[in-house]
Amino acid sequence: MRAVKKEWLLGMLCVLSGVMLMVMHPVQAQAGQADRAAYRAVFDASYYSAAYPDVAAAYGNNADALLNHFISFGVKEGRNASAEFNPQAYRQRYEDLQAAFGSDMAAYCRHYVAYGKAEGRNGSADGQPVAAVQQADSQAQQTDSQTGTQNNGTAQSTQQASGTVIGTCTTSYVDNIPRATNVALAAQRINGTVVQPGGSFSFSNTILPRTSANGYVTAPIYVSGKKGTGTGGGVCQVSSTLYAAMVYAGLPATERHAHSLPVDYLPAGLDATIAGSYLDLKFTNTFSQPLLIQASANGGTLTVTLVLQ
Repeated sequence: MRAVKKEWLLGMLCVLSGVMLMVMHPVQAQAGQADRAAYRAVFDASYYSAAYPDVAAAYGNNADALLNHFISFGVKEGRNASAEFNPQAYRQRYEDLQAAFGSDMAAYCRHYVAYGKAEGRNGSADGQPVAAVQQADSQAQQTDSQTGTQNNGTAQSTQQASGTVIGTCTTSYVDNIPRATNVALAAQRINGTVVQPGGSFSFSNTILPRTSANGYVTAPIYVSGKKGTGTGGGVCQVSSTLYAAMVYAGLPATERHAHSLPVDYLPAGLDATIAGSYLDLKFTNTFSQPLLIQASANGGTLTVTLVLQ
């Protein structure tokens, strides 16, 4: 009798658990579907596939798979949803929206569709449609003339004697403090590096250990989520600027780590920290042509450009 009663109780518990899951699951699914709908409203699958060769190589023209990648990875990496909208850029640009939505990226997408466009808010990554930036890059390559730059990690045109610019990024730094020495030195050491097709690149190895013997000085750094000081502070701005250029170029990192605190020179998702020999920024040249890294740091302006030769 006790065994029968015990089995009956277990059965009832299973039934109740199933009922609870059936009650809870639609609500959770509805919330997930609402966010997905928000992302879908700003997403252009054809643009996304064309803009990011690494994603296209993996998913082709599968619209659902491309959207899944954008939701799971692209938003965090700072990728554009379309030629006119980038959620991270939209978030960074408007403090009133940051106060309202915090880190809810789907909310920024909903706001742009429902209100932002009508209010004339800028949703692009760089202040103009990405297609226009790509056209400017093409014109710069044809005329071999230097065009203007933009800060805050935006794509830009740059002068090139030969080759095709596939990604470039410019960030700003204060040029009259010790940190600037490290920024300039790291930029100098990666400048001119050529990575052959299939070859690998290590940022940490290229800029050498951050020691006084290698020319680095003491400057502010992040340590385990706290601000401190250390030799070589500032080199992570160079690795981050390089990583942002990689994102624009559709060149995936084989190793990349976010900072433990937000940085002020790039939107969230575009930074890349290094530390000792255990945190590095690495990539493999997935293109069929040699890849040239150009970097310059002068007067508070740091630019990293990737060129296919």
